[in-house]
Amino acid sequence: MAISVTVETPLQDDVRLLVSELNDHLLPLSPIEFQFKMTVEQMAGADTTVFVARDENGVAVGCGALKDHGGGVGEVKRMFTRPAVRGQRVGSALLEAITELARQKGVTRLVLETGAGRDFADAYRLYERSGFTRCGVLLDYPDSEHSAFYEKWLALTPAQ
Repeated sequence: MAISVTVETPLQDDVRLLVSELNDHLLPLSPIEFQFKMTVEQMAGADTTVFVARDENGVAVGCGALKDHGGGVGEVKRMFTRPAVRGQRVGSALLEAITELARQKGVTRLVLETGAGRDFADAYRLYERSGFTRCGVLLDYPDSEHSAFYEKWLALTPAQ
């Protein structure tokens, strides 16, 4: 399957639908208070860049975002691929695009929070294959059995 990954606004109906599907997918996996979701309006903020994966027919099949926290720290947010395309490297393509933009922006440490437990095994595999390693609690997330944290160092010092 041919996939294109581009920067797009999340304020499109098909992207809103993807984010809604992501939220529905996450609901049964961990307590709601440990689901740190961004709304599409928050995703449209100046500190966040949203990537959308589309198939050869232009159908949105996945999304992910880079949130810039400043100080050389970027965060991967709202990673999701539709079940029908899982295993076809759509998540990898999204993560590669996010990582490349992070490098261009001078991000030195790319981080993420995801859920904990066997329901997240595919996500762990994606992140670890992409060079992320487990780390301790980061940013302002609570220390909880419901979260797993990852980081990927892109450079030793911030770009000048």
